[in-house]
This record gives sequence, C-alpha cells and structure tokens, in this order.
Amino acid sequence: MITILKEKLWQYIVDHNPDQMFDLQESYSVSKYLEDQVASVMDFVNQQIQAQIPDYIIQEQCMEQLTAPLKPSRFLYIRGIVEEEFPKDFERLKEDGTLTYELINMIQACRETFERFDFSMENEENRHLRYAIIAEVHDYLI
Repeated sequence: MITILKEKLWQYIVDHNPDQMFDLQESYSVSKYLEDQVASVMDFVNQQIQAQIPDYIIQEQCMEQLTAPLKPSRFLYIRGIVEEEFPKDFERLKEDGTLTYELINMIQACRETFERFDFSMENEENRHLRYAIIAEVHDYLI
C-alpha cells in the first residue's frame, strides 16, 4: 500500500504540480517528501484495513488527504488561462516543447499575485484574481 500511495502521489504531482516536482527534484527531496506524506496517512490506512475496507477505497480516500494541500493547482490554473486567453502563444509554446517550462516560469512571475489573493479552492473563481493573473501572463509573454 505504501508503494502504491507514493507512486500515485508522485504521478499526481507530475500531472498537476510540475512546479513542485521540479522544486523537489532540485532539492533532492522527492523520496523524503513522498515518505513523509504517505507516513502521515498510515494510521488511517491501518484503521481502514482493520475495518476491512477494500484497498481501492482506502487508496482513493488517502489520495484525497494527500492531495488536498496541493489543490488548487497553480500550474493548471495558469495553463487554462494561457490556453483560453492566449491561444496562439499556447500553441507556439506547445509546438516548441517549452510549454511546461514556460508555465512554471509564469507561476514564479505570478507568485505575488497568487499570495496577495490567497489562492485557494474557495477563491480560484475570483474574477479579480483571474484578471490580475491574465495581466501578469500578458506581461510575461510580451
């Protein structure tokens, strides 16, 4: 179960938070991060196993707990904005093979805006946040 949860958590990070993936790789802390995160849900796992809950349900519940701090994804948020608001740039970056790299750079460029609006699940639909990020991305792209 531990290995499965580590693999699923890592795949989630790769797909939804590649900026964090690069940070973890750069600091050589991928293994420690995954071990610490999975260890944090092991009491829950053991309780569920004793209650004879099926493995797939335990894994799903654990992934909800493990991914909660990673949501919402700044990467997917900016990706959506670039794809919707700057489709020509999106296609160009995609064709060049630099889309992920540039989106991660955009996250860095927008860091203060995300922090100022306290980016969270509750306010990711905030139109003022969206307009501010669009302006930052526009400045980044020109």
